[in-house]
Amino acid sequence: MLKRVLIANRGEIAVRVIRACRELGIETVAVYSEADHDSLHVRLADKAVCIGPAQATRSYLNTGSLIGAAMYVKADGIHPGYGFLAENADFSDECVDAGIKFVGPTGKSIRQMADKAVARTMAAEAGVPTVPGSDGKAVDVAELAAVADEIGYPVLIKAAAGGGGRGMMLAENPDQLSQNAMTAQAEAQAAFGDSSIYLEKYIGNARHVEVQVLGDGKGGVIHVGERDCSMQRRHQKIVEEGPCPVITRNLRNGLHEAAVALSASVDYEGAGTVEFLVDLDAKAFYFIEMNTRIQVEHPVTEVLTGVDLVREQLLIAGGEGMSLKQKDVKLRGHAIECRVNAEDGARNFMPSPGTLVEYIAPGGPGVRVDSHCYAGYTVPPYYDSMIAKIIVWAPDRTEAIDRMRTALAGYVIDGIPSTIPFHLALLDTDAFRKSKFNTQWLEKNIEDVMPQESMTA
Repeated sequence: MLKRVLIANRGEIAVRVIRACRELGIETVAVYSEADHDSLHVRLADKAVCIGPAQATRSYLNTGSLIGAAMYVKADGIHPGYGFLAENADFSDECVDAGIKFVGPTGKSIRQMADKAVARTMAAEAGVPTVPGSDGKAVDVAELAAVADEIGYPVLIKAAAGGGGRGMMLAENPDQLSQNAMTAQAEAQAAFGDSSIYLEKYIGNARHVEVQVLGDGKGGVIHVGERDCSMQRRHQKIVEEGPCPVITRNLRNGLHEAAVALSASVDYEGAGTVEFLVDLDAKAFYFIEMNTRIQVEHPVTEVLTGVDLVREQLLIAGGEGMSLKQKDVKLRGHAIECRVNAEDGARNFMPSPGTLVEYIAPGGPGVRVDSHCYAGYTVPPYYDSMIAKIIVWAPDRTEAIDRMRTALAGYVIDGIPSTIPFHLALLDTDAFRKSKFNTQWLEKNIEDVMPQESMTA
């Protein structure tokens, strides 16, 4: 079993990993930039090491500093959290070369899934349905045009090397395809250092459903249910819930089986998420990508099943293997997660870093808050704006929505604007309450949802 783990991250996920380590009796080492010296994860860890200036490229993305810090404190494991280096295959390999266990998949598995065009091919080989589109990366616009003519417009141009909406463009006709392909290539090069793109059929009326998996690295894989992440803005998830409220039992079983088959085909190790588009009109699903890390929204699965996913990551990495089998996974009730960001919804979600004059998190039965914030903490301007995740569980979806409203209304964040007013307005929409939306709904209706005044203390 691992004895001392360095957490190569910050914020709420670093706090989350520290708590899981403590339950297993593992010592923790926090790393922090100069801007994060007062962050909660630094206070909670057994040891803390400053790894550089505020800029992420000189601290949290500096693999040399992280490996050096791990060796200095004699850590035998590194947990990457999510974001930063969590899906960096080279970093996984560097940890192995330094004799340190990377808490996650091998560099080989990460590379196989990181290239979206390669991942599509592997999914097809594993018998997993994929969205009609390119066979591998496109060489030029003429090749894209030929594929588009075959599958029909509209189509999505996508970056092969990344996700998160970067390098993704919609084309509804040949003229748009030619122009947007160049834009997508430029965005992909800037974001990922790789201008490779590929094409997929655009499915307008779809839900984004992801399946949580755990693998032992030896071909043994189980699923831990699914989450619906269709409420998105600019391809970024806003609200996540589980289980997906609009799919049939057969469709759900198919999603679970497909996720396990793909993960097993790459001997996946640790926690991962296989993402799908569910075509609401055709009642079919298609593989999108695999995220080879713990997800921001993993608490949804944890409260639905009682499975501690981070604990499982640590057990697998430490050679103990998974503590459960597929028959042990039982889903009950309904869970919802809202991401609370330091942003002003009334001002186009402008980031709003600053000092939290007052901070009181909600509580009560079925309410969980994952956060690194406290009264007096200053949210820095250098990193992601998320300050908390609030997760609720209830016996059914309607009660879960009502519980989330109560929790959000009782959340005191004083000193900076937050997205709480936006979440409250979104939960009150007829579309959300009746689950009558798709991945495009929020983008098209956001002006109607958004509160007219900011919540600035």
